[in-house]
Amino acid sequence: MYFRKRIRWPRTLALRLTLWYGSIVVLVSGVAFLLFYLMVTGLLEERSDLELLNEASTFESIFKAKGLDAVRRVMVLEAQAAGERKVFFRLLSLGGAAFSSSNMSYWEDIGVARSAIRDLMEGRAHVFDTLPSPDRKHRVRILYRMIGPGVIVQLGESMEHAGRFIEAFRKIFVGTMTALGASAILIGWFMAQKALGGVGEVTRTALEITGGELGRRVPVKRWGDEIERLAVTFNGMLDRIESLVAGIKEMSDNIAHDLKSPVTRIRGLAEVTLTTAGAGPDAVDHYQGMAAGVIEECDSLLDMINTMLMISKTEAGAGVIERTAVDMGALVRGACELFEPVAEDKGITLACRAPLNCTVTGDIRLLQRAVGNLLDNALKYTPEGGFVDVFVSGLDGRRLEVVVEDTGTGIQASDLPHIFDRFYRCDPSRALAGAGLGLSLVRTIAAVHGGSVVVESVPGAGSVFFFELPFS
Repeated sequence: MYFRKRIRWPRTLALRLTLWYGSIVVLVSGVAFLLFYLMVTGLLEERSDLELLNEASTFESIFKAKGLDAVRRVMVLEAQAAGERKVFFRLLSLGGAAFSSSNMSYWEDIGVARSAIRDLMEGRAHVFDTLPSPDRKHRVRILYRMIGPGVIVQLGESMEHAGRFIEAFRKIFVGTMTALGASAILIGWFMAQKALGGVGEVTRTALEITGGELGRRVPVKRWGDEIERLAVTFNGMLDRIESLVAGIKEMSDNIAHDLKSPVTRIRGLAEVTLTTAGAGPDAVDHYQGMAAGVIEECDSLLDMINTMLMISKTEAGAGVIERTAVDMGALVRGACELFEPVAEDKGITLACRAPLNCTVTGDIRLLQRAVGNLLDNALKYTPEGGFVDVFVSGLDGRRLEVVVEDTGTGIQASDLPHIFDRFYRCDPSRALAGAGLGLSLVRTIAAVHGGSVVVESVPGAGSVFFFELPFS
């Protein structure tokens, strides 16, 4: 019990693979040796049986030709020639009593099997029997055969040659299996170490990343095996995690910046009001102005927070999406009518071409929000005297497309890959109103409806947004 507590085998995959490999090799080799052993011993026994049958046939022929006395003489000569410790011959009556034999001093413990006599009496041509002898090292193979009327010959032969072979085979088997087992363990350990080397690289890389090195990657050896695919997948996961961490950091910075500005303005309003407003008749107006400013800034903050929550819930599928039949033509016309006063105030021409019965299945509130954000974005970046064109068209009978085209400032090529990211704004100074969430929300709404949104832009000439949805 003490040693069980003290000795702890390493529970590694390499050790388990090595043990499995070694065990399988030893087991398969053992089965192969066993089959070979059975085959060889069977052949040796068959050869011994054939020799005994030949001897019995010779005695039968002599009995028929020359009689019983000739058989006795030949038996004695055969036993002396082969060695009286190697073979013996015995003539038996039908009752099993021996009336003649070779020198039986070495074989006196060998009796007569009554069952063999009975089988011969029932018509069997011959009967074989194998006897272990406590006084001998090797077994004895015995043949019973009737060579004439009332005469049965019992022939016995020591299986010394077969025994020696089996003994040598056992020694070879033990030595070979020992060497084979040791070789299998060494080869299995080497193969396991080579095969699992990539797993060790993954483990070391994971430990280094845990220490803070997010830029570390698993080396890929281009062998095309499972370990390489694991390394490629692991590296892809690390790239995704690193981009998410960078995105979270950037988002945190943007949120801090966008929250700081309205909070600073609120504090400034309160400070100016406290320092300038006295007890005179204008005090109430100062306080009312401060309250209105605070409410406006709070509304801006609440709008930003609600938009962030809407994006997160929609992407996670936590928000309730009411899917109904929505006429996108009527929806787009309604949005253009809503933004028409804004366009007139800025001196922008707003054109709308939206045919009827362009029906999709979706949440009308989210789709209104998406089209409204695209229109607001176009009007915001289009200068006075510009043009905004909105139209709806069908694509190949399977998709519907809402296109918002403007003649605004356009988008730089470096900004295009990021304009749908949260809090991303093409204006680094953030002089224009907004939190950089509108286009991110548009992309999320398109995704949950099975659609997409893409943009084409030429700096200084304008932008075109394509909002695609599948037909219902």
